[in-house]
Amino acid sequence: MNEVINNVTLYLEDKVWLSGSITIEDGVIQAVSREPIADQRAVDGRGLIAIPGFIDTHIHGAIGYDVMDGSEEALREIARALPFEGTTSFLPTTLTAHRAAIDDSLHNIATFSSGFGQAEVLGAHVEGPFINKDKSGAQPAEYILEPDKALTEKWLESGVVKAMTVAPELGGAHALMHLLHQHSVVVSAGHTEADYNDIRWARTHGLSQLTHLCNAMTGIHHRDMGAVGAAVLFDDLVCELIADGIHVADPMLKLLYQMIGPNRLMLITDSIRAKGLESGTYKLGRNDVTVVNGQATLSDGTLAGSVLTMDEAARRMMRVCGATIRDIIQMTAVNPAKQYGVWDRKGSLAAGKDADLLLVDEQMTIHAVYCRGTHINL
Repeated sequence: MNEVINNVTLYLEDKVWLSGSITIEDGVIQAVSREPIADQRAVDGRGLIAIPGFIDTHIHGAIGYDVMDGSEEALREIARALPFEGTTSFLPTTLTAHRAAIDDSLHNIATFSSGFGQAEVLGAHVEGPFINKDKSGAQPAEYILEPDKALTEKWLESGVVKAMTVAPELGGAHALMHLLHQHSVVVSAGHTEADYNDIRWARTHGLSQLTHLCNAMTGIHHRDMGAVGAAVLFDDLVCELIADGIHVADPMLKLLYQMIGPNRLMLITDSIRAKGLESGTYKLGRNDVTVVNGQATLSDGTLAGSVLTMDEAARRMMRVCGATIRDIIQMTAVNPAKQYGVWDRKGSLAAGKDADLLLVDEQMTIHAVYCRGTHINL
């Protein structure tokens, strides 16, 4: 399907054009231009702002479905729902579970192909089971394992694993991180008791990211900077961030934005099947999760994922931190595209890249979404 969009502000990789056009052919951006394109079928962008589609690299579910359902239907319905919040590609994220359940979920992800108008699956983020029981959070503790190189090699055979969350302080983590790094899998520290020195050491063995910064990890103390302090100090670490005002309080959001900056922050949702549904009780693995006023918790009050959308995360960063539209693009598109090796085809508006784009206003309200050239009716 071919389409021309005229009269939009274009946020390109290194510049902004206050008025321009985008030509889409066969799902790819064929050209960007400063001049309107004469085409009687051209869409009038009405002066809206064109930005790259969001990439959510940590998401468990939405609208009643979960990645761990292990079904084609679950991935299809999640992929259908995500464009309505501006997400045009994502990494379905597994949960700590029996190894057979993870096997099934990874096979399901590997064989799934996103259809027209659906967010594209870029691969899998394996969260656990090689995490610290003392920082399990909502991850089922009974299925947590010590790092297992042989099991990981089996999962890597699927070719779909793009990230794995591990606790680098565990025995066997050294060999596991080396293995993942050799297979170009992003190694992310999370659900961890790692102190500052553990993170410093792990960086030399393949660690390049922290999972949902501040949550389920050691915080800053004046005698040990912890994992959060390491994230601030080491400028080679990319940091996932759940910007819902629940997982990280607004003052902390502002502090992280000021100290780490948009070039290393990566907005995620960590959303569960309850996203997009009414308040109530829902399953996350074997656990019951209750959602009230946008907060998802276990019976003991432990946070259990979120019901956050990517567009609301972006708006919150703008309201609370003063993030600019350029900053939002960096944290939702550029950083994930580069981190996960798809910068050649996603993450910016450039000729030859996938036509994943949003038309938004200055407040980051979404007016139009294109997933690989398919216009989504909002």
